Amino acid sequence: MRHSRQRATRSTILAGSVLLALSLSSCTNASQAAPEPAGSAASAGSGAEAVALNEAARDLLPEEIRAAGTLRVASDPTYAPFEYYDTDNKTMIGYDVDFSDAVGAALGLEVEHVPATFDTILPGLASGKYDMAMSTFSITPEREKIVDFVKYLDGGSGVAVLPGNPKNISMDPLSMCGKKIAGQKGSIQSMDYLPKFSKECVDAGKEPITIRNFPGQTDANLALTSGRVDAVVADSMSLAYQGKEADGQFELAAGEDYDPIPTGIALSQDGGLQKAVTEATRGILDSDYYQEIGDKWGIPDSVLLTSDALDKK
Repeated sequence: MRHSRQRATRSTILAGSVLLALSLSSCTNASQAAPEPAGSAASAGSGAEAVALNEAARDLLPEEIRAAGTLRVASDPTYAPFEYYDTDNKTMIGYDVDFSDAVGAALGLEVEHVPATFDTILPGLASGKYDMAMSTFSITPEREKIVDFVKYLDGGSGVAVLPGNPKNISMDPLSMCGKKIAGQKGSIQSMDYLPKFSKECVDAGKEPITIRNFPGQTDANLALTSGRVDAVVADSMSLAYQGKEADGQFELAAGEDYDPIPTGIALSQDGGLQKAVTEATRGILDSDYYQEIGDKWGIPDSVLLTSDALDKK
């Protein structure tokens, strides 16, 4: 069955508080000014320029999307190096922007980047406001009940601390007991990890964590640098990148990532786009462009995937 671009079949169910509670991921932007890409801007062109049309993927598009010629992609532009505003404060740039442009190019579609606050993106996707969402969404079982995903990275969480880590905080939950720890509202860190960590503290006879949730990752990072919280838990790649770009005002605490899980493109289960986007993504993962944009934005090779990952649960 085809669905119009104003599809609302599941919107009553999905746009409510349940989906809001499932908007689990993290987003980070440490500095007020947009940082420069890790590599030269010339090191990788935009996806629209660098990726060829994928006829097999385009053939899988719903007719209404093909006819419209535009793919509306929602992101929270507070999360460098994945999505954030350029120095003009209106042009969205970043790894996810380049990747979604590449998906659009493979499908023969123009991409319209739509800014949104993180915890409103999945409800907007469900209601038909957007066609696709890329905002470094961790793929969780709870979310997979509500939306479809296509993997494109595999990373974990870390904790940002002040230089030198004066309070000796790490991703060991017991190091956070009695501390004020920040996360972004709607993220997997603030809604899942931190409450679980706090319970571990209480179960061990220690003080609970004081969890501070902020609407944007910028707000959480500023709370750290201003001394209002002791640490910030978010995606480790962004925390490391942003700490460096913020002239060392904070740093990623030493230690391995916590719970590495895939990061995915989010799609409405009623939108009919998953097969087309999966095929487009498969081609991108197999291309030189995937490595190029990883290098451009400082994404470590350890979190990159091969196309056979799309065939695995």
